[in-house]
Amino acid sequence: MNFDSSIALSESRSGAILVVDDTPGNLHILFDALTQVGYNVRCVKSGAMALIAVQADPPDLILLDIRMPEMNGFEVCQRLKANSLTCEIPVIFLSALDQPLDKVQAFQVGGADYITKPFQLEEVLVRVKHQLKIRSLEKQRQALIEALEQANDELQRLATLDGLTQIANRRHFDQYLDQQWKALARDKLPLSLILADVDHFKQYNDLCGHLAGDRCLQKVAQTIERIIKRPCDLVARYGGEEFIILLPKTDISGASQIAETIRLAVEQVTITDLPTPPCQHVTLSLGVASLIPCESKSVETLIKIADQALYKAKAEGRNRVSVETYPENR
Repeated sequence: MNFDSSIALSESRSGAILVVDDTPGNLHILFDALTQVGYNVRCVKSGAMALIAVQADPPDLILLDIRMPEMNGFEVCQRLKANSLTCEIPVIFLSALDQPLDKVQAFQVGGADYITKPFQLEEVLVRVKHQLKIRSLEKQRQALIEALEQANDELQRLATLDGLTQIANRRHFDQYLDQQWKALARDKLPLSLILADVDHFKQYNDLCGHLAGDRCLQKVAQTIERIIKRPCDLVARYGGEEFIILLPKTDISGASQIAETIRLAVEQVTITDLPTPPCQHVTLSLGVASLIPCESKSVETLIKIADQALYKAKAEGRNRVSVETYPENR
């Protein structure tokens, strides 16, 4: 061989390379040279075989001859670049064609580099190493982008959650309520709201302790979330021991039924495993409001009506559902 094998061996590296050439002698020379420096090399003699080999096991780099029977290297490269699974694989054309237009076409169909025959093995090795380095850096860049996107998605998710109960927080609820208000005002469809409050929660905390109080809120949140199943509905912690449920495209009758289902479910759940009987169960008072959003009304109006209904439920003895309607509907 006409290259310095001692230098090549000192730069031993790994990488999967597919060599495509219809001349057995070229395949033999390239296979020996590339494997000697540590590459994992496969060889095929036609464009059709190359496409099959790439689909079966995509390489990190392709050395591609141009003049081949049935399917030339330009067409092979075009097909590779048209496939989303193989379009990122760098292709080095290795051809006896040395006219400028041949090289231009090679780059136009997606080639990364071009080596003319007869080739020098030192040049082939350097260009292969260079393209694999670029490919490796691109993979690292893509992996970093994906990791950053995942981290950003997780931060966005955490920004919308209440830290204790792991349901939506007040900020996310306010944003979602505004979105739904505008959408339903445009479509002239009802928007319902349930405001729920844990009864006697201060006494519960005093009697059972703040850790038990936290577990209580978590269990209540989980219970409500199991009942609210539609993707468009939203359960959020509104503040302290208050929870709020937004029900787009739901009228007052449907919202009242859901509120009663929530009340019964929480009433029947064992909240903690503490031995003191008063700590075993809690109840909810719930206020329900509904209206069709429009310019003459506001988000604050809907919340105010639900709050009035909740106040009424507590005043009438707690552990119950109270419904308030918009004044013009009374």
